[in-house]
Amino acid sequence: MLKTVFRFSLIIVALLVLFQLSNASLFIPSIPADVVIGIGALILISLGVYLGGNMKKKKVIEVSLKAEINKEKIKELGISQRELEVLNLISEGLSNQEIGEQLFVSESTIKTHVSSLFVKLDVKRRTQAVTRAKEWQVIT
Repeated sequence: MLKTVFRFSLIIVALLVLFQLSNASLFIPSIPADVVIGIGALILISLGVYLGGNMKKKKVIEVSLKAEINKEKIKELGISQRELEVLNLISEGLSNQEIGEQLFVSESTIKTHVSSLFVKLDVKRRTQAVTRAKEWQVIT
């Protein structure tokens, strides 16, 4: 919260400085308008670089030393062996067509398995399914 307040304060200060520079160019005709525009541009660019550098997202990397599959959870959820294979291939980023080609089944069969997995894992998207499965240690 304090960082956000500080960032907005910096933006307000930069705008106030730019307004004062524009007023100075009106009252002191010896300052060319190009110089005022250049100074204003430098202030805004430096502020953007500073704020942009501080706004990087932190990457969270979770490393599990014991990456054992929870077979009890798989049985509890009622996930079949074929659905588990499909889930592993989804986690590798394969499309339904690619999964079907790899498992030698039709794309509609894969869609059925994916829909069943969504229900069993209580998710709506493939990425959510993979995340939930990893949280529950259904896949590694």
